[in-house]
Amino acid sequence: MSELPTVTSLDDVRRLMAALPGPDQAAADEAAEHEAQLTKPAGSLGRLEALSAWTAAWQGGYPPRADNLLTCVFAGNHGVVAQGVSAFPPSVTEQMVANFQAGGAAINQICAVVGARLKVIPLALDEPTVDFTTGPAMDEAACVGAIAAGMAALEDDVDILCLGEMGIANTTSAAALACSLFGGEPASWIGAGTGIDEAGMERKRVAVEQAMALHGEALADPWEALRRVGGRELAGIAGAVLAARLKRTPVLLDGYVCSAAAAVLAADNESGLDHCQLAHLSVEPGHRRLADHLNKTPLLDLAMRLGEGTGAALAAGLLRAAVQTHNGMATFADAGVSGKSE
Repeated sequence: MSELPTVTSLDDVRRLMAALPGPDQAAADEAAEHEAQLTKPAGSLGRLEALSAWTAAWQGGYPPRADNLLTCVFAGNHGVVAQGVSAFPPSVTEQMVANFQAGGAAINQICAVVGARLKVIPLALDEPTVDFTTGPAMDEAACVGAIAAGMAALEDDVDILCLGEMGIANTTSAAALACSLFGGEPASWIGAGTGIDEAGMERKRVAVEQAMALHGEALADPWEALRRVGGRELAGIAGAVLAARLKRTPVLLDGYVCSAAAAVLAADNESGLDHCQLAHLSVEPGHRRLADHLNKTPLLDLAMRLGEGTGAALAAGLLRAAVQTHNGMATFADAGVSGKSE
């Protein structure tokens, strides 16, 4: 599917979510059959074996592919920064976008190592969202526009999509969104983000608590929650995840913010993130809770909390290794190696 449907409202998005394509079971079965013939004890490559079959199933064909890797980093600014919830000023978002574009950030180096292309998508950086402690972060047009931008970012013929973000104060937005989707005390969803002190943590907790009280029952709808307490870059990520499902492109999700954005799809449709893997486990406390709610085991745990898609790009190298191992290993018959004794 190369031509994606146009979305002009959240109802358009909801209609797409109600009819998501599923995995290609024939491709998964073919991968499993081939895996059983490779020159190794059955199951000896552990999760790598499941990853190659998962890749084939969600690409909709066999053999799995991992040649064309794309990392998309969405950037946005947040009005809630006015509540003193970040250690950095909002100007850093635009400065870091320039750093990405100049090739000077961590994500540039990791993409170069794993062979992934990098696309940076700044979303109205000069128009921060509304402070969600005082009103909805975005009106519907702004939210849908960001979702559509995320959908448009995914090109045809991408084998694996890696997603990341940049946005000062967006861990507060992620915490508010995760709390909206899965409940619990606001304090259980917040963390230090870019390194805020204890007083800043308290301001972050209060901001999330105020958002829950202000928006109330409206947060029960996942897409309305995204509009009210999310941000443009979170909406862009949600749109990219949706586009990837429609285009049959497996997805690697970066840390807490990225996972919270994608969780909107899971809250809408229980199979909404089946084509996604959590790339790594962030040290943000809310990310572990989020992984548990999504019933997903992250591929890596490196005590990272940078964002930018760094964990997703690192995991792409792992996924590429899984696919290459599956496709390139000799079978027992090819290598003249005896199989397991009966």
